[in-house]
Amino acid sequence: MIVQRVVLNSRPGKNGNPVAENFRMEEVNLPDNINERQVRVRTLYLSVDPYMRCRMNEDTGSDYITPWQLSQVVDGGGIGVIEESKHTNLTKGDFVTSFYWPWQTKVILDGNSLEKVDPQLVDGHLSYFLGAIGMPGLTSLIGIQEKGHITAGSNQTMVVSGAAGACGSLAGQIGHLLGCSRVLGICGTHEKCLLLTSELGFDAAINYKKGNVAEQLRELCPTGVDVYFDNVGGDISDTVISQMNQNSHIILCGQISQYNKDVPYPPPLPPAIEAIQKERNITRERFMVLNYKDKFGPGILQLSQWFKEGKLKIKETVINGLENMELIQSMMTGGNIGKQIVCISEETSL
Repeated sequence: MIVQRVVLNSRPGKNGNPVAENFRMEEVNLPDNINERQVRVRTLYLSVDPYMRCRMNEDTGSDYITPWQLSQVVDGGGIGVIEESKHTNLTKGDFVTSFYWPWQTKVILDGNSLEKVDPQLVDGHLSYFLGAIGMPGLTSLIGIQEKGHITAGSNQTMVVSGAAGACGSLAGQIGHLLGCSRVLGICGTHEKCLLLTSELGFDAAINYKKGNVAEQLRELCPTGVDVYFDNVGGDISDTVISQMNQNSHIILCGQISQYNKDVPYPPPLPPAIEAIQKERNITRERFMVLNYKDKFGPGILQLSQWFKEGKLKIKETVINGLENMELIQSMMTGGNIGKQIVCISEETSL
């Protein structure tokens, strides 16, 4: 059986921007037979995430992210349907997911590496398992619960950067649901600002490409900032931190503005900003959602419940077909709204 796959063709260099030519499409032969404990799956959806930029480097700069290898198939979060199974716990027609799903139209996988998912949790929107009812949702929820120190009724203000992205668009809504009285989002276009305030329940939004961010922040957050969900790092974060209150909290979700630069993670703050952080006792601890696996089950149920009750609105940018290599490039430059998904096949029946 001939299948299509995407392999890493070249590396952009630690300080370079990804380009479509860093990837290439190939056709390969998939064996007809599978072994004991294996399954053959048809890929339905693949996830495109900011951390993938790090995987394009020879050294990812992280002990928990492995680099993609040249001329080898790339992988990431994926979901698919089982076409054939020789695994005792998985049967034909089951929907399964994995963090290490090869970017391939069909694939033979070890059944033990897969997790079965229940379509009812997402009302049949299977791609949501890669977003709001999956790792980005858990990152936002658990990050806020563990590092945000939100107390309902205490009039806290939360700021979210990268607010129209996969985590940011959820984090602002979750901030409100957990008790923040005011939530402001920072993003890069007028269209995204409008989406945040008209559809996702943000109280205000700032387009960082227009006007003076510091002035707008002072105007829109007159009592200062108590919780900062940081998706971007860099200048924007320095501006927000300088307006944070005493004993406030930073949730370090990502540092996308720094991913094309050879700096440690989390990147160090400029001396003046670090002085503010220490003086005001602002917490800024590295947050790793994988350290909270015991909270994944209840977290998924909570996110699913909010979604079904209409309290959590979910946004996706869906791109069809493996051949669209500019995906990562687009996401690194703010091309997506919500979770970025590649649809390989929408046909869920066998």
